[in-house]
Amino acid sequence: MDKESPHSLEQQSCDGAGPLLRPVLIFAGSVFLAVAVVGVVVPLLPTTPLLILSAVCYARSSDRCYRWLVTNKFFGPYLDDYLHGRGVSWRVRAGALTLLWGVIGCTALLVVEALWLRLLLLVIAIGVTIHIAMIKGRGT
Repeated sequence: MDKESPHSLEQQSCDGAGPLLRPVLIFAGSVFLAVAVVGVVVPLLPTTPLLILSAVCYARSSDRCYRWLVTNKFFGPYLDDYLHGRGVSWRVRAGALTLLWGVIGCTALLVVEALWLRLLLLVIAIGVTIHIAMIKGRGT
């Protein structure tokens, strides 16, 4: 990993977590990681944001856990691309937006009856769409 990147979590020392906070952050990072693993096969769970949360928790609590996560052959590339500003491919963004609008659309039309909740789902979908659209893109 490029240590000079402004997005690098490696610059944060795990010494900042006190002796009581350290195990809490390791546990939280592990929970985020477990949910991210489930998110690989369950399309409603966002894998990359959960991996980023896990990396932040590990970066502040355990150098060993952080290094394992960012060098892991399955999770490392997701984190490396995002944290170093290389962006996300247009295919991944298109797939995420298709899934997002499909799930939220079906939920709003078939499951939710309250108008205020349908509007809330619409606002959330618009917000996530804007966020995904603003992520730096790659050619592939």
